[in-house]
Amino acid sequence: MQRHGNALLTDVSLRVLPRQIVTLVGPNGAGKTTLVRVLLGLMSADRGAVRRRSGLRVGYVPQRFTPPPSLPMDVDGFLRLAGPSTEPQRKQRLADNGANDLLRRPLRALSGGEMQRVLLARAMLREPDLLVLDEPAQGLDVQGQQEFYALIARLRDASGCGVLLVSHDLHLVMAATDEVVCLERHVCCVGRPEDISVHPEYLRLFGRDLTGLAIYRHHHDHHHDLHGNIVPDAAEGRTAHD
Repeated sequence: MQRHGNALLTDVSLRVLPRQIVTLVGPNGAGKTTLVRVLLGLMSADRGAVRRRSGLRVGYVPQRFTPPPSLPMDVDGFLRLAGPSTEPQRKQRLADNGANDLLRRPLRALSGGEMQRVLLARAMLREPDLLVLDEPAQGLDVQGQQEFYALIARLRDASGCGVLLVSHDLHLVMAATDEVVCLERHVCCVGRPEDISVHPEYLRLFGRDLTGLAIYRHHHDHHHDLHGNIVPDAAEGRTAHD
């Protein structure tokens, strides 16, 4: 795929299966967002084909969304733009994301973490077979990233959807993924997180200093709400970070 004489993507092949989390990693300019746009049909590739299951429903969380400060819309109105839904359904999607109290909040009053959860709720209202997230934890602190990736895994488990995730948060997101695709305008390597983290191509792109980073697996008996407060998990012993 070329634009203005520059190669953006070459010989890229990517597959996401139901209930699978695939994480796309690569340096800036590697073509990650371009690939996502091609897969979503927002851009056309010069060659090749995108094959989607018949009737596939896709939910999309963009890299960033900043509503105009003057936009007179609350969260409920924004969620209604996703398509037909009832207020109980919209409330439930927010509750699934730990954002119970945001339904009547003005969009312009949301924090970064709150907005990401609202965008995720909007995507899940579509009951997607495939959830696509482009740098969804951008701008969140480490704790917020951990919570967000754990949330994505829980939504995948509950809905059975496949997940395509684009991220720079390598050592954190790798613990929440089944397969990693390393991209630098072409596919450099593909595999399980523990294998990719020591692959020569991965080390070439991200530096050998990353070999000192363990794949992050965080287990405890509580999680944090939108405001950072500790909330105990259910009595059956579910861990917030797996």
